[in-house]
Amino acid sequence: MSAADILSGDRAMSAAILAGGRSTRMGTNKALLPFDGVRIIDGLLRKLRPLFPEVLVIANDRDVYADLGVPVFPDRIPEKGSLGGIYTAVFHSTFPQTFCIACDMPLANPAVIAYLRDRASGYDVVVPRTADGYQPLHAVYGKACLPHMEAMIRADRLKIDRLFPVVRVRTVAEEELRPLDPSLRGFINVNTREELETAARLTQEGG
Repeated sequence: MSAADILSGDRAMSAAILAGGRSTRMGTNKALLPFDGVRIIDGLLRKLRPLFPEVLVIANDRDVYADLGVPVFPDRIPEKGSLGGIYTAVFHSTFPQTFCIACDMPLANPAVIAYLRDRASGYDVVVPRTADGYQPLHAVYGKACLPHMEAMIRADRLKIDRLFPVVRVRTVAEEELRPLDPSLRGFINVNTREELETAARLTQEGG
């Protein structure tokens, strides 16, 4: 796909890195931890920028991310977890659809991300589903989800997959993803130092 294809047509889409979590188990801001020679969030930006014409960061401490050169938005409705971050990302995105990814997925696979992006036409959500279940923090959401997400947030119903029955969902099965990412390591998130070290070893060993 050419840069022109990414910037126009049905595949034009925003991307958002969700960095509003408290990183309680890690004890420090996960997005800023070093990984493979750069901060995790810098590595994610390098992967997303060639795929999307717009990349946002959703974070409540905007000054921390001022050096990234991308728009940073705080949660529109504070203290509502990951659903609140996705809602904020989709609300502020320029394009009708937004690929949202958690800031603690340093092994994210650009081929998998592009696969999800390219299957989003006609759907409100495109979400992978592996043996571990849905991967809602590595998924595409459309603006048609906004009223449903806001209603869920106002009702304090914050489990993301409760959104899926009321919108048009394309579930991407594990079997579709393994040719692109055989070990599905792109969905690994790092909540602890031990998990970070394990992910780093995967990178060093070629995974």
